[in-house]
Parts: sequence; structure tokens; C-alpha cells
Amino acid sequence: MKTILLSSDDPNTPAVAAELIRRGELVAIPTETVYGLGANGLDEEAVAKIFLAKGRPQDNPLILHVAEGQDMEKFCHSIPENAYRLAEAFWPGPLTMVLPARDCVPRRTTGGLSTVAVRCPDNAVTRQIIRLAGVPVAAPSANLSGKPSTTTAAHVLHDHDGKIAAVVDGGSCRVGVESTIVDLTEDRPRLLRPGGITPEQLTAILGDLVVDKAVTAQIDKDAVVKAPGMKYRHYAPDSEVIIVSGSREAAARYIHRHFQPGDRVLCFEEELPLYADCVPLAYGKESDVNTLSAGLFAALRELDDPSISRVYARCPVGGGVAYAVQNRLKKAAAFHIVDGEAEE
Repeated sequence: MKTILLSSDDPNTPAVAAELIRRGELVAIPTETVYGLGANGLDEEAVAKIFLAKGRPQDNPLILHVAEGQDMEKFCHSIPENAYRLAEAFWPGPLTMVLPARDCVPRRTTGGLSTVAVRCPDNAVTRQIIRLAGVPVAAPSANLSGKPSTTTAAHVLHDHDGKIAAVVDGGSCRVGVESTIVDLTEDRPRLLRPGGITPEQLTAILGDLVVDKAVTAQIDKDAVVKAPGMKYRHYAPDSEVIIVSGSREAAARYIHRHFQPGDRVLCFEEELPLYADCVPLAYGKESDVNTLSAGLFAALRELDDPSISRVYARCPVGGGVAYAVQNRLKKAAAFHIVDGEAEE
């Protein structure tokens, strides 16, 4: 198969991409978060191609992308008032809501569950593709399963060139980490995955928010999950990733004591001088967490190199978008965290 590269600047691109999706093909689409591997979310055979292309476990649910907020009513039922309030506040945007699924949504799309994750992406070209296709687009991140997510068209082609019908090149993703996911099917709203919409923003609308265990710790491999990114090791290069916490100076001393040939350091730009002899790679500025979210996956993909044995990573602290960056790094490290202060 020849993979077509379509430009988001070409006015013909939405119609071409929509026709491919209607025909049951896979098309990688840009969003504000990451690139998604898109297919007709109501077509079981098309959805099966997503799982095959990614090597994705069958029990890992997909997210349905819709063109308009009110479209969630076509695919979800018993929608609570909180869902409408969140949609009004944050759609289009990097927020996914888990709601009861209508019968038209295949269980292959939902990971076998009676609930479905749905969002309206903040990308005009992608929303136009969805409108023209006339179907919701199931679109998990367009990386191979478990690997760092794709934030450029080049990343998608690296993983899928020759295996999917097309890639819509919309440039680099603005947010850089996958959408926030909140479950609205229980008595209390539950945060399943942090992202560009922060816990603080959600709480301001909802008044209440429970943080699922999967956000802060590795959960059992047999657990049933309602959303992507909860159970399996994600976002990870082949090499071992170790997060080193503590002050800049203590972390640097710890890393220098343990650093071996073949290791790398993933750090903040402000810390580069501390690791001049450790082949450091900065993924953004600690003083600007948005640069960290935008740069994280590109950096992790650069570190996905068989010649690298171990990556020592520095992780931001605090809430807001930093909380989402923490989550992705901890998932990449399988929650392997050491305290740089402990050996002092």
C-alpha cells in the first residue's frame, strides 16, 4: 500500500480523507493533542484495522471523535447535565468524556464495554473531515502500541508508512499530550487520564472530581478499564526509563553517580549545564510547562534508540498541565521513580 501525504492547507484534503474513511481505510489525522489513527468508528472491520496497525490490545477502548458537541447525542444516551456543561466550556478541545454508549457503537470500538469515550477535537480540518465522512472517527494516537505518541506527520510515517491509506499533515501538535479523560457514568466524576484540560479546570465546572488509581500508579493487568492509556505501559522507548526526583543539584549528583556509557539524560532546558557530560536532551523549560507537554513525545521518540540502555528523566511537579506531563513520564517509566535526595 502507498501511503498518501495530504496537506491540511490543500482545500481538497478534507474531501479526500473523508472518502477514504467512508471506504473503511485508515487515515492519520492531526488534532491539537497528538495525531490520531482514524477510521469509521461505526465500522467494525475498519476499527479492527486500527488494532492491527497499532498492535493494540483488544480490551483497550478507542475514542470517538465528533465534529460538533451535540453529536455526542447520536452515540451516547443518558447524558448527564455535567457533560453538557463540560462540552460548553471545553469543546472543541482536549477533553474526552466517557458516557453510556448507544447500540450503534460497536463493542470493538468500546473495548467490549457498554460505555464509549467521545470528544470534539480543536482542529478545523479534522472536524471538517469528520463532517464530510458523516461518521464519528475512532482515532487513538497514531503510534505503535506502547511507543511514544505521534506529534508530527513525520512521526506517523515513521511508524505506518505503507501500512495506512493516508496521513493528513497539519504540522506539529499544539498541546502535545493526549486529551484529558473524565468518566461521567458513576456517581462522582472520575479523572481517568490527565491532559490539556487540567483537574483544576474540571473541578471548577463539576465541583467534585475523583482521581482514578491508574493516574498515579500501575494497575493490575487484568483490570477492566474504560479509557485508553490506563492499564498498559505507554509512551515508552525501548530503553529503561528512570525518573529522578528531588532538587536539581541532588538529582544531578544521583545521575552522575549512576550514569554509564550508553545512558542518556532527559531534562529541562534550565538543567542542561548540569549534564554537559551525560548526553542530555531537553524537552522544554521547567519554567514553561506548556513547552514540556509539547516537546515530551518528540524527545521520547528521539530516545527510542536500541543503542541507548537507560534514560534518566527529570519530571515537573505541581498541578495543571504539569500533572499530565508527570502522568505520561511515569507511564513511560512504568512508575520507576528514585529520590535523588535519598543517597545524600
